Amino acid sequence: MTIKAFITGGTGFIGANLVRLLLQQGHQVRALVRPQSCLDNLKELDVEQVEGDLNDSDLAAKMRGTHILFHVAAHYSLYQKDRRQLYQSNVLGTRSILEAARQARIERTVYTSSVAAIGVGKFGQIINETYQSPVEKLVGHYKKSKYWAEQEAYKAVQNGQDIVIVNPSTPIGPWDIKPTPTGSIILRFLRRQMPAYVDTGLNLIDVRDVAWGHLLALEKGKSGERYILGHKNLSFKGLLEELATITRFNAPQQTVPLWLPLTIAWIEESLLAPLGRSPSLALDGVQMSQFPMYYDGTKAVKELGLPQSSVKQALQDAVTWFVNHGYS
Repeated sequence: MTIKAFITGGTGFIGANLVRLLLQQGHQVRALVRPQSCLDNLKELDVEQVEGDLNDSDLAAKMRGTHILFHVAAHYSLYQKDRRQLYQSNVLGTRSILEAARQARIERTVYTSSVAAIGVGKFGQIINETYQSPVEKLVGHYKKSKYWAEQEAYKAVQNGQDIVIVNPSTPIGPWDIKPTPTGSIILRFLRRQMPAYVDTGLNLIDVRDVAWGHLLALEKGKSGERYILGHKNLSFKGLLEELATITRFNAPQQTVPLWLPLTIAWIEESLLAPLGRSPSLALDGVQMSQFPMYYDGTKAVKELGLPQSSVKQALQDAVTWFVNHGYS
């Protein structure tokens, strides 16, 4: 069945891959793009673009004529100075787009949350959708904003909307245009700018599998439930070793004691940022690295059929994309 989908965040990393998948599957796409957005990820694609913002009052009118919503857009920042924008975009923006979807009589919504909204377990613990960190224990305003945005989705479900929630872990692959924090790690490795590393861990997944997870959630997901879109739990050291194998560059062998980046980040954000200097490290980001962020994507694999493509191949494809697009 051909669908006509309205998508937010189509210019971003996950969104660009989702748009391509929808088009490949023969669906029609209308994308909400902000006036200031870089549109490179949508170049030469058969996508109807409408200009606007998540908090616009005429969103429902822009959405009419479509019957599926993929709400992928989110503001991502780990810097303290951006906390107001995080809540404005992620929480109020989600409330606004879901209300517009109700007014426009959208049949089903797939909302892109994040494992950030779930939090982390005890050191090294692998957690699933049933786990929830208390909101006060979520590190930083980004994670808290994604938690409260997810609550907006649950409220809308309680009021009768059909919404499936997906929680991607750490996607990797092509079209990482900004790039994301993980893309930045790959770039720093390619540029030989990583002499040492923090001992932590991540759950990685091919971004194209994340795109499939959205489409599968639309087809098979249960309204009001969330699905972790994840695959491979890997230590940071393991990630760097994979990159070393792909690039044939040496991986850093030295770990950094956590107090050092914590101190640098605190000085940069608390003392230097108010003086106009852009911080190189986010305090929230460093604090997050204290605990490995490991997740179990079994529910999405079993209930949705989430693909589990090779993480090494996704890293290879990310490296190739960055090199081919002049990032390195």
